[in-house]
Amino acid sequence: MQLRRVAVLGGGPGGLYAARLLKLANPACEVRVHEQGDPDTTFGFGVGLAAGTQRRLEAADPDTLHELVAAGLRHDMTMQVGPHVTRVRNDRLVGLARTELLGVLQRHAEKAGVELEFGSRRTAGELDADVVVAADGVSSATRERGPFGGRVEVGKGLYLWCGADFPLDDAVFAPVETEHGVFVTHAYPYSGGRSTFLVETDERTWRRAGFDASTAALEVEATPFDASDETSLRYLEGVFAEQLRGRPLIGNRTRWLRFRTVRTERWSEGNTVLLGDAAHTAHFSIGSGTKLAMEDAIALVDALRAEPDRAAAFARYEQVRRPSVERLQELARRSQLWWESFPSRTELPVERLMVAYMSRAGNVPLDRFAVTAPDVVHAALQQYAGAPAEELPGPDGLAERVLASPLTHGNRTFPDRTTVPDLVPLASDLDDPWSPAGDALVARARGTGGVRLTGPADRPALLTRLDVAERVRLESGVLTAVEGPAALRDDLVAGLVSGRTDLVVLTEESA
Repeated sequence: MQLRRVAVLGGGPGGLYAARLLKLANPACEVRVHEQGDPDTTFGFGVGLAAGTQRRLEAADPDTLHELVAAGLRHDMTMQVGPHVTRVRNDRLVGLARTELLGVLQRHAEKAGVELEFGSRRTAGELDADVVVAADGVSSATRERGPFGGRVEVGKGLYLWCGADFPLDDAVFAPVETEHGVFVTHAYPYSGGRSTFLVETDERTWRRAGFDASTAALEVEATPFDASDETSLRYLEGVFAEQLRGRPLIGNRTRWLRFRTVRTERWSEGNTVLLGDAAHTAHFSIGSGTKLAMEDAIALVDALRAEPDRAAAFARYEQVRRPSVERLQELARRSQLWWESFPSRTELPVERLMVAYMSRAGNVPLDRFAVTAPDVVHAALQQYAGAPAEELPGPDGLAERVLASPLTHGNRTFPDRTTVPDLVPLASDLDDPWSPAGDALVARARGTGGVRLTGPADRPALLTRLDVAERVRLESGVLTAVEGPAALRDDLVAGLVSGRTDLVVLTEESA
């Protein structure tokens, strides 16, 4: 498609990257970015670029990617529970200051010939352009005013973003028990000698700590919009004093929030197309808004290059991107539910907790994780079996080792994890294990000699059933077994090592 003029609403990573790629693909086209903020003002701290995202950026625009990686900071990942720490080697992760990311993208956009306009608020309807790319963020005015069928789901947990003025050695996930409840940080170093500290907690803990008075998330704000919740920052400095090495937390409009998952029925209308957070979001524990927006930009420019007209290009863009986005949103939904219920798992040994973390959304099989982090998986298997293990078996023997491990539950002993006694059957077909329907299942399990959870044979249903089983066994203490097809044995095996279930029943049903 020949483009005469393109307007981009929003000067974030997605908008800037789309503008550059559009200009490179259409040198004669006028491309202008309209950003309502100041070029020297940004909010947030670090941004992470995973290996998969780097590969896609490399293929689309190697010059930009090379400068981003050169400016970033590589790091591994650790989990710390009390004095216990485990590490996963993964130095392909790159942490980059958001200010630096935007600086690189602005320079490369201008180098390509893109015009940048700052400090003015524009709407899609007032712009004379062949294509308007609406990259105006999670609170997109374009989406809200247009016929895009947008809907927003608000999470149960609470989180805030802050930072520290030194670089951590690695990314770290660390829960800390306080007098009010559990707070957990996801923290990682980034370029410029700083670290991001994301802190999460549940609503009960948040209220017990009095933070509903300092920033009432999504309600009346006690802290001004352009300020940070200093009460929370000062308290959390004490909670995470070890990880912070006694240093202060830095705020930047830091306040408690609930995550908003954005979905839209359609991504385009007329000459306007949504990109990034304006079209969709995925929980930060597994989905990066920056990643999604920049990958959207690649697909949009490819579609505009390949198709003869705008409607066909927009349709192709959505057809290509929507399945990937929806898959990531589903993974992120599972991850979000796991984090929102995180405090119940802190009794697990740290290596088993790391396995639970890696397998929480169902996208990292245990055998693949064993290749990446054999020492972690070996230790987790020792803890799971309750006895010293020999060498870590190869991928073909890992599942057999797990399934063959004996189990002692109360005064009962089982020779392996597939010898299942006569237990009370409970049908489970839920979307959210922590919903009222999940509460009812837990209540029904209490007082029984054990339960066998049954349900549909498809993989999403099985993954949710394992989460339901985890609630049942942790909250009721009864023996718990999960039924699932033999074709999904690997998911059941990961569920055993992660403490989601005690026993499994392999069926011949098709997954």
